[in-house]
Amino acid sequence: MIELYGMSSPNVRKIAIALEEMGLAYAVRHVAVFRGRQFDPAFLALNPIAKVPVLVDPDGPAGGEPIFESGAILTYLAECHGRDYLPVAGPARYAVLKWLFLQVANVGPALGNNSHFRRIADDNAYAAGRFRRMAAQVYRALDTRLAEAAFLGGADYSIADMATFPWARYFHRHGMRDADCPHLVAWMDTVAARPAVIRSEAVLAAMGRQDAADMAAATPEERERFLGLHIPAPTAAQAAAGRATSDRG
Repeated sequence: MIELYGMSSPNVRKIAIALEEMGLAYAVRHVAVFRGRQFDPAFLALNPIAKVPVLVDPDGPAGGEPIFESGAILTYLAECHGRDYLPVAGPARYAVLKWLFLQVANVGPALGNNSHFRRIADDNAYAAGRFRRMAAQVYRALDTRLAEAAFLGGADYSIADMATFPWARYFHRHGMRDADCPHLVAWMDTVAARPAVIRSEAVLAAMGRQDAADMAAATPEERERFLGLHIPAPTAAQAAAGRATSDRG
């Protein structure tokens, strides 16, 4: 049986949606991210960058090798189990892939950083403002696309929509108004009403309850691991000195 390692994040939600859309049997393996367990050796053996989601398909073409990065997982699932969601060849395939890659390279990072830095806007006004504007740019780019096509890849629902929907749900939380992006809002309503998306909500809700318990139980050391504060890295001064040295070279 397919195994999905994750927690209640948008990147995990997109994989749960795909598994439900494709009617695949799967088991959820909750990772206690808020207690820093993604840095345990057992999980690092699945993903060396210590991120969820990870998918293991013991009987699939990957031969049981763990697949990480949500875009790679969605492509794998579509190619192996859900051809309706990724055309085999031609312009339609690349239309889906370019919007999938836009999601993983721009939508997730911009909206995620907006959510992060708006919490500490007083401490870093530059970063908060930068990602607030980047998020607005992303939302408007999606709206422009959805003004000309029913779905991100074109006429048909695809893994590009599955990837983007969980992140687009931050739209109102980020202060955007329906009138700003009416086509995006209508698309969100359409995707949210799909039976498979509704089924995925229960899966994420269960992981969310475990995440809440983990946050409450986490020790100070575990919170530091969650934030990655245990990872050796140059100080700001060392990084600046390294840049100066590089510039001189």
